[in-house]
Amino acid sequence: MDLKKLFLLIIILLSINFAILKINDTHKDGSSRNEMIEISQPQIKNSTLRDTLDFEERLQKNEEVTLSRRNGITQAIEKVKPAVVSVNVIRTEIVQTSPFNSLFFDFYRGFLPRTYKREVQNLGSGVIISDDGYAITNSHVVQNATEIKVFLSDGRSFEAELIGSDEVNDIAIIKLKNIKTELPHAYLGDSDSIIIGEWTIALGNPFGYLIKDSEPTVTVGVVSALNRNFHSHEDRIYKKMIQTDAAINPGNSGGPLVNINGEIIGINTFIFSKSGGSLGMGFAIPSNRVKKIVQEIIKYGGIRPIWFGFKVQDITPSLASSLGLDSSDGVIVSYIDEDGPADDAGLKRGDIIITIDGQIIKIVNDAEIAVSDIRIGEILELEIIRDGKEMIKELTPREYQDKKGTFFKL
Repeated sequence: MDLKKLFLLIIILLSINFAILKINDTHKDGSSRNEMIEISQPQIKNSTLRDTLDFEERLQKNEEVTLSRRNGITQAIEKVKPAVVSVNVIRTEIVQTSPFNSLFFDFYRGFLPRTYKREVQNLGSGVIISDDGYAITNSHVVQNATEIKVFLSDGRSFEAELIGSDEVNDIAIIKLKNIKTELPHAYLGDSDSIIIGEWTIALGNPFGYLIKDSEPTVTVGVVSALNRNFHSHEDRIYKKMIQTDAAINPGNSGGPLVNINGEIIGINTFIFSKSGGSLGMGFAIPSNRVKKIVQEIIKYGGIRPIWFGFKVQDITPSLASSLGLDSSDGVIVSYIDEDGPADDAGLKRGDIIITIDGQIIKIVNDAEIAVSDIRIGEILELEIIRDGKEMIKELTPREYQDKKGTFFKL
């Protein structure tokens, strides 16, 4: 074979090899692209599915958060707050001026002090307890009121009248006037079932007359203690008070203290504070005590004066010594009304009362607190010591009549 033919054969073979290599490269690229497509398509599907699952998970979590926000406390508030009202009171006070307020003016009047009347506005809270408009507040909120106006959280307002009040226990009943539709109201629960540490919600509405469509203020705490007894300088007796750390601020007096079921367990009354603001020591009158007062005020138009028919005094150490007593605990009966309730019960002068309805009596204040819940016709059990012997006497108080017998002031 000559060189020309050999050279031509080599060229032909190279061309064939080059063509085969080109075809193989094309197949490789095609398979690679197909693989990429096949791989990338599932990635797009997984990303979309993951987004869908994330959205559903977030939606479920939002629903769970919403459900957790609507807990027992918020539901109790929703149940009670429409019945919480603002009580705006106008009272007339008699003011005596000092003779030194206007030296020149009073010089020609012999320096005699002048008196004049002035109107004073007082704010407080209350809670409606019946659809026909009876509401509870504190006696000190409406004391000496010449005008009472009640504001609801829905913007409505009503004139109100004082039905009656118990000055000693600091409870008053007012009734809204000119009611055309049933009113929202709350229910009095059982304060004897309260547990120390359970949730409490204090509500009040002192700004109802200032703010249109105002909502009651709400604070939350727990029952800190029970059965706290206080005797104020105004002769009010606060017996078996509920102590709570839910903030009770000025203007919230008369508002309800409720439990997680939305039941009224107390009426907010006062706080211990040097500054006037809440320090986490608020006190409420227990609902079971309020029930008795409400029933009597609505039925009789007020609290009937109660007649026990006897007087007591403290046993001093010297008196205990003269009587041969080992202790000065208890109170001694110093006076008995003839034919009065105590006389009928067989009580005598010199008897030493050591318990009243199971409550230990050490001083007169204890006795006053012990009988402060008793109503006319209820039986009072007295444990006494007479001639060194213990015995039980049952006393049924009656209504006090003017100029007849001794009024045991509570």
